[in-house]
This record gives sequence, C-alpha cells and structure tokens, in this order.
Amino acid sequence: MSTIDDGGYVNYFEILGLGPDAKPGEVRKSYRTKMKGLVAEIAAVEITEERRAKYLLEMAKLNAGLFLLRETDLRDTYWRDRQEVIDLELEWCRAAQSGEDTNELRKSYDARVRAFLSRYVEDAMLAGGRDRECVEASFWDAAHERHASRILRHYRNGLYQQILERLPFADVTKPNIDWAERQKFVGSVLAQGANS
Repeated sequence: MSTIDDGGYVNYFEILGLGPDAKPGEVRKSYRTKMKGLVAEIAAVEITEERRAKYLLEMAKLNAGLFLLRETDLRDTYWRDRQEVIDLELEWCRAAQSGEDTNELRKSYDARVRAFLSRYVEDAMLAGGRDRECVEASFWDAAHERHASRILRHYRNGLYQQILERLPFADVTKPNIDWAERQKFVGSVLAQGANS
C-alpha cells in the first residue's frame, strides 16, 4: 500500500466491511446483510429530501460494491486502477517535494483521477443499480436512478475536491490589497464617468 491518505478513492471493500482478499460469497453475504439493514432503516423513518439523498447514495455504494467485487476480473481491474491512481499521486507529491517540474505529472494525474472517479463512482453505481441481483435486494428502480444521477455527480465532485485539497499545487502568495487606495481609484473612475 501507499504512504498517502487514500481518501477520495472510493474503497468498496471498506464500504462492504471486507478485506481485499474477500471471496465472492463473502461479498454477496456482506452486501445482502448491509442492504437488508439499510432497507429496514429506510422503512422505519419518514423520508425527507435530505434523507432520500443520503439513502440513495448509501444504496448506490452498496450496489456498486457488489457489482464490482463479486467478479474477479472487475474486482482486479478496479483495485489495480485505484492503486495506480494512488501511486501516481504519490509520484507527483515526491516530485513536487524534490522541486522537479510536475506539470506533465499533474496533467496525467488529473486525467487519470477524473476517469477513475467517473468509472468507479458514477458509472459503477448506476450500473450496479441496473444489475438484476442488486435490483432484487435493494428494490432499485428507474425512479431511484433518476434521483440518484444528480446525487452521484455531486458525490463524485466532492471526492475530487477532497483529493485536490491535499495535492501539491504551486503556492500562491495571498494578495496584499490596499482597500483605501482601491476605493479612491474607483471613486475617481466613477466621478470621471459622471462628468462625461
């Protein structure tokens, strides 16, 4: 594993409460247990807009977890892609610390992280909601997908912002603005406009 904070790179093993070596049967069992509890929780409360968004996101995460982790090929591709993006972030951070030009790394990383989040957040969560096994356990339907699309986009953007906040962008010096001088200048411009 890497030595950086891997927050923002959605971890479906963690969402399902499993380790990366979990067998497909364990994935299904954990998914069904967690989804059953979530469906029971939803049935027990009054649904508000805020709760609907929260529950749709939780259902979508669980559905994507089952969709991606129950099949070895999908699971391996997802986990490898996740690790490659984490490694690229680590490479960028090391290069920035050593004073190297990181522009090409930044471009490469940005493209990769956006593709990762698009594929494994929005796309995987929506695909999971269309999966027959997920639909049967979660009662996910077309109305859920309509409501979830906006929520998933917001969630993906939030993860992207979480990642961006820790990246080594160039330090920007805070501007030193003389507000009194600016006020005089604006006043003179406005006075000239009034005299015209």
